[in-house]
Amino acid sequence: MKAIVCGAGQVGVGIARALAREGNAVTVVDWSPRLIDSVVTELDVRGVVGHGSHPDVLQRAGAAEADLLVAVTHSDETNMVACQVAHSLFNTPMRIARVRAQNYLDPAWGDLFSTGNLPVDVVISPELEVGRAILQRVETPGAFNTAVFSGGRVQLLGLRLDENSPVAGSTTEQLMELFPDLRVAVVGVQREQTLFIPKRTDPLLAGDDVYVVTESAHVKRMLDIFGRSAEKIRRVVVIGAGNIGVYVARALERADGVKVRLVEASKEHAEFAAEKLKKTVVLHGDGLDARLMREAGVPDAELVVCVTNDDKVNLLSAVMAKREGAKRALSLVNERAFESLREALGIDVLIDPRATTVSIILQHIRRGRITGLQSLGGGLAEALEGIALSTSPLVGKSLDTLELPDGVALCAVVRGDRVILPCDEGRIRENDRVLLFCNTALIPKVEHLFRVSLEYF
Repeated sequence: MKAIVCGAGQVGVGIARALAREGNAVTVVDWSPRLIDSVVTELDVRGVVGHGSHPDVLQRAGAAEADLLVAVTHSDETNMVACQVAHSLFNTPMRIARVRAQNYLDPAWGDLFSTGNLPVDVVISPELEVGRAILQRVETPGAFNTAVFSGGRVQLLGLRLDENSPVAGSTTEQLMELFPDLRVAVVGVQREQTLFIPKRTDPLLAGDDVYVVTESAHVKRMLDIFGRSAEKIRRVVVIGAGNIGVYVARALERADGVKVRLVEASKEHAEFAAEKLKKTVVLHGDGLDARLMREAGVPDAELVVCVTNDDKVNLLSAVMAKREGAKRALSLVNERAFESLREALGIDVLIDPRATTVSIILQHIRRGRITGLQSLGGGLAEALEGIALSTSPLVGKSLDTLELPDGVALCAVVRGDRVILPCDEGRIRENDRVLLFCNTALIPKVEHLFRVSLEYF
């Protein structure tokens, strides 16, 4: 596949890296020679310096031969115009644009992004996607990562094992012997900088980040068994009244029995949030002010969500919130270098907007019938859900004899309302939803499983 990525920021580089790693021909366009030099040096991609929406620049980038254009510059308008030019002048088949301004996404203008108007096939709103990711973490407070598949029937959770975890030191085999009715599949383990698929005889050690898959109805029991159960969330403090903070507060307002308070340093933003929110108490002040934290109810909160536009403020607010007595703290962090500080700072969850946005975009790019995707372990692995077509090599295979490449694990099969886990008996049928966990390097092989094909690999 030939792809053009407009924008050499963190998201653009993340998309380019993922596509280039899979052997695609990728061209990155950006007006900054410094950013283009950096991405060309780091990745096996071609670089073009210029404005991403200018016809001559897209022509130099190869838009006439490209299968895909992904526009993720810092300007919504540039992204939309780039898609328009790619469609009108070069007939580029697929066009994806990142759009941040919520006015463009108002349902009142639902026909805006269509072939007859603005020909954007997929519109990605990072704020909304990050907001949804935060709400998923709220629903499973004991997990550092959460992904929902098959319309909510299946969940993949990332769980940190500590010394007090009841399963620390146990193998998957022993786990299933102790809890024979536990509906769970252990599909991945990240130990230090290595992420691998454990064998049934591999022990799960304290300090491991373990990725497990289960039916949504069994999540609570699984969290109890892994020692990651947490109090039901009733009091939440949100620090930061940007698009993400307001989106999260508004969603939490609809939850039964949840009280929300929001802290915002900008008076203008605080007043705007107060107008938009119905039940949330909005406080104007510095999220790093201990007195204001206590006034906002941080010491009694089950969760503090730090989502300002400053990584350092988010990290420090989360640390202070835990010190003031908050049960859990979640922090939004854009800078990848800060991710390693999560455990040292005692922050429960870090949300990386870049990784969230990249996962959503990749879901739309993947070939075959991919219906769900989540990037895991800092990009070391992915969970992909796809539909098994009639000619897929998966169809007809028994779960207990299914031969997958090393580095690929079966997580679950969903057939209607029925969830089938690897420990169950049965065969994969046409139109089943199949969820796989794989090392990133093996994604082309996994994609092949969901494509119409007569050959196996």
